[in-house]
Amino acid sequence: MTAHLEALNEDVSATGDVFRCRGLTKSFGDHTVVDNLGFAIAHGETYGLLGPNGAGKTTAISMLCGLLRRDDGTVTVMGHDLDTEPREVQASIGYVPQDLAIYPDLSAAENLLFFGRLQGLRGKALADRTEHVLETVGLADRAKDRAEDFSGGMKRRLNIGIGLLHEPQLLVLDEPTVGVDPQSRDSILASVEQLGATGIGVLYTTHYMEEAERLCDRVGIIDHGKLIAEGTRRELVDLIGEHDHLRLELGQAGDTLADRLRALPEVHTAVADSGAVDLALDDAYSVLPRILAEANDAGARVLSIEVKEPDLEEVFLQLTGRALRN
Repeated sequence: MTAHLEALNEDVSATGDVFRCRGLTKSFGDHTVVDNLGFAIAHGETYGLLGPNGAGKTTAISMLCGLLRRDDGTVTVMGHDLDTEPREVQASIGYVPQDLAIYPDLSAAENLLFFGRLQGLRGKALADRTEHVLETVGLADRAKDRAEDFSGGMKRRLNIGIGLLHEPQLLVLDEPTVGVDPQSRDSILASVEQLGATGIGVLYTTHYMEEAERLCDRVGIIDHGKLIAEGTRRELVDLIGEHDHLRLELGQAGDTLADRLRALPEVHTAVADSGAVDLALDDAYSVLPRILAEANDAGARVLSIEVKEPDLEEVFLQLTGRALRN
């Protein structure tokens, strides 16, 4: 793990990246809040930056968006360097803060038109983008309604729409579902899921692990300002040595089948238990056809199958010693 992260900080210049940072560092007095942070985001990728409260996420986001001066490190977006080409970098980023940045006395369309003008859009281009964004965030039928009459989830979606107006290549979403009801939350997540198909890179922070499981192609875990692990869900699970668990309910005792299954290289343990076999193994779903073939050869009748994969919550707890929402 350490070697991988050191290599990442040395070179995050893989081709095709929308965004990359290296050696990002920030201290306040004697307290280092962000410590040599480096990661990259590809076109169409949703990257989750997860960490406990006080881990340095907000400070890191503020630096990479050009809102807070860095002590050290480099930031590039679409090949533009934040130090030498700040206007180009900021034009390539859509930043959606956790706090709502909308005018309640304006309609949804009026909010978008206002912010679009601030972003340099005019005329037909602005009208077309406003219409497109309203469709994207599911507010086309409420375009003329005042934002103050919207639910919390609708306001959040309008907030996201403002960040999308100028067609950014990187969309930064800082806990976009805070304080919304489950239905609105699902609608927001569905909107974010669609963004990857457009080629936009998304940087996503959340206090809800299930959101990261659903949305993120890769996850970086930050604690005490350092990136302590990074990868896909599967890679992170493998990093801490966790296995999938599979239970076969059988029509008879499973001792013979358990003996056969232990011989499979992907199976770490196989224990017969009162008409069932419990397995700890790697990548249960890919191995399952072979397991069922072994059961058939052994004459075992499989009544039900239950698969439990390790989740990001287990990874997070083991690496940080804290739950994400603590």
